[in-house]
Amino acid sequence: MFLGGDFVTVTKSEEGDWYRLKPAILAVIMEHFTAGRPVLLGDPVTRAAAATSEEDEDEVVAQIKELLETRVRPAVAQDGGDIIFHDFEDGVVYLHMQGSCSGCPSSTATLKAGIENMLRHYIPEVVEVRAV
Repeated sequence: MFLGGDFVTVTKSEEGDWYRLKPAILAVIMEHFTAGRPVLLGDPVTRAAAATSEEDEDEVVAQIKELLETRVRPAVAQDGGDIIFHDFEDGVVYLHMQGSCSGCPSSTATLKAGIENMLRHYIPEVVEVRAV
């Protein structure tokens, strides 16, 4: 199960049958929310700040993150996935793919043809994009 800002993605095995799984999954999700329990623990802003190991991001990293937030993440979220910035080193952007993106056969094409080309277009310092 993968939780996004405004969606939930559930991945099943080949043996699983959606007709039997769907009612059970929906019941668990609904019970969780009706009980008033939080989806995530802690403040998201605080968690994001703690996850960032660098205190002073340079301009290139800030540009990469801005493009990912405004152009890439909304697009992949429509398909139930998410892409998170991991690192930028020697011209290579390292991204972590989550949700439906992490096992999708098209993810490599999306990463190379879509995201890499876009980042290289806007940010000349980017030479390659790799999945972590």
